[in-house]
This record gives sequence, structure tokens and C-alpha cells, in this order.
Amino acid sequence: MVTKNIPFEFSNLMVEPGNHANCELEIARLYTHSPLSVSVDILHGKHPGPVLLINAAIHGDELNGIEVIRQVIEKIDLSKLHGTIIAVPVVNVFGFIHKSRYLPDRRDLNRCFPGAERGSIAGRMAYQYFNHVVRRATHVVDLHTAAIYRTNLPQIRANLSNPQAKAMAMAFGSPVMIDASLREGSLRAAAEDFDIPVITFEAGEALRLDAHAIGSGVQGVLKVMQHLEMLRTHRSKKVIEPMVPKATRWVRADSDGLLRSHVALGEKVDKNQIIATISDPAGSNQVTVIAPQGGIVIGQQTLPLVNEGDAIFHIAFFEEPDGLVEEQVESYLYDAIEELDDDLKWGMTS
Repeated sequence: MVTKNIPFEFSNLMVEPGNHANCELEIARLYTHSPLSVSVDILHGKHPGPVLLINAAIHGDELNGIEVIRQVIEKIDLSKLHGTIIAVPVVNVFGFIHKSRYLPDRRDLNRCFPGAERGSIAGRMAYQYFNHVVRRATHVVDLHTAAIYRTNLPQIRANLSNPQAKAMAMAFGSPVMIDASLREGSLRAAAEDFDIPVITFEAGEALRLDAHAIGSGVQGVLKVMQHLEMLRTHRSKKVIEPMVPKATRWVRADSDGLLRSHVALGEKVDKNQIIATISDPAGSNQVTVIAPQGGIVIGQQTLPLVNEGDAIFHIAFFEEPDGLVEEQVESYLYDAIEELDDDLKWGMTS
């Protein structure tokens, strides 16, 4: 016999099992005295289970996660859902409005958690969001992209010494999984202080929607929900075993000028391989960019105008053969798009 769920209380809402509700959570005010609210969707399943927070755009110019959340919501059958989804497509509304990573005071919201009730605008926003939203969750998936003029290969970052976070990261199924230390002020660090495991998905670039990044994110979130037994399916799925690099390194420009890249995201590079050239607009004074050792490109600058010292390629180094990692990346990106074309809805079978 399947146990019935109980109503879920959030802010001034009481959401009955099997219902989808929206709440506007006021977190700040503009200097016009107009309220600034974060839109929160509550998808409360018919059956009891975990409370999963899925949020995006903590950096206001990171758009892929917004579309990931929209598509995940569209796929959920509430009559079959075990537990509750708290979905927040845009956390940093200030930044989103201005197409900016930051808040009006140029602070990074993801360095301000858990915030302060009487602090700066960033601290106050972080405090409101953390206490009213994050602490209601049992698990968190935090969706990101690279910063402006950079792009990331789909990858999961997590504190792999936390067994719950590691299990979620493994379930997500990204081909690359980075053991990322907890940064003070980040959502991950603040949540772990309250025993809430968080994984961060990085894919694509700021101010762009990328089909591969979105498809990877949607499928990964749904797989995490399966792992948490929020969704059930009898579909046979190919399991991606994420590979953890032994190290990552940014390769920096030794000269300023026009960058011409010779490699792409997910591509294998060999030690001493020429991966880019930098020259002045006329093509003179050309300098080559050399891979320091063999690995896989997991991030790169997309703006061809570079200054000396700019970080232009992010390369991951693995114990496994680079060719094997490259094949897995290619297969993963292909499958992410193919699965989105499948009309079967997740969670339709219990």
C-alpha cells in the first residue's frame, strides 16, 4: 500500500499533495520602493519523499539552468512523484534583469551565503533565500554555466568526501566529475553546514542557451530524482560512470592579441600539442599556445581577444586514457540530445 503524502507548507502557501503552486518570495526592494521577488515553484507529489531544491541563475547571466528547470517541471507527473520539488529558475533577479553575473553592489551572491539579516544587499538576499528556501530542502542541485566569454563542458562539481553529495553526483551521470573543495560563502558550503548535500552542474556559457548543456542538465536532474526514489521507471538506461580528474589546470596566454583556437570542448589534447595561436590583427608576432600535458579540454575562453595572462583553456588530467574519456564525452553529449527527443515521460510508472 502506497503511503499518502501530507500538505507542504511554504511561506504563506499550504500545498496539497499532487499540486503545483507558485510563490513570490520578496527578498529585497528597489530604490523605487518596488518589491523584488524570487519566483518559487512547489511541485508537491502525491507520495512522501525527499525535498529537492533545483535552482539556477545565482549568477544572473547564467541562463541554461533556467531552461533546464522549465523542462524538468514540464516532465513531472505529480500523481507519481514521491516527495517535493522546490524549483527556483532565477535566484539573482537583480543580475538577471541587468544581464549581469553580479548584484548592484558588484558582489557575487555565491560568496555571501548564509548571509546576514542586517548586512549588505547581497548578504540580506542570501540570508532570505538561504533561510526561507534552502533550509527547506533535503538535497540541492545548483545549476550554473561558465562566466561571460567562457564555456564549460558539462560537468559536476561536488565535495566527494560527503557520501550523499558523491552519490548524487554519480547518479547525475556527467562524464566528468570534479572533487571541488567548499568555498567560503558559497551555497554548497553553507548548505553542508546544515547537512544538506549539494551538487553543482556546470555547462555552457553565460547569456547563451546551449542545447547540449540543457539536455545534459535535464537528464541529470531526472537521474538524481531517480536515485532519490522520487521518480521510478522501468526504462533500461545506459549508466555513465563519471571520471574524476586527478588534477585540472588553466592554460594562460603568454601574449596579447587575437586568439585562434585549434581545439574544442571535450577534445583530447597531447602534451606539447599546439592548441591555439595568438597574433596581432595582421598576423605578425604569432605566438603558439602549448598543452602542458595530455588531457581533455573542459573549459575555454570564447572571446578571441585576449590579454597576456588571460586563462584561455581549462584542461583536466585523468588516470584513464584520454581517448577513453573523449569517447565517453562524445557519447554523453549525443545521448543527452537523443533522450530529449524521446516522448516517454519520466516517472509515469511506479
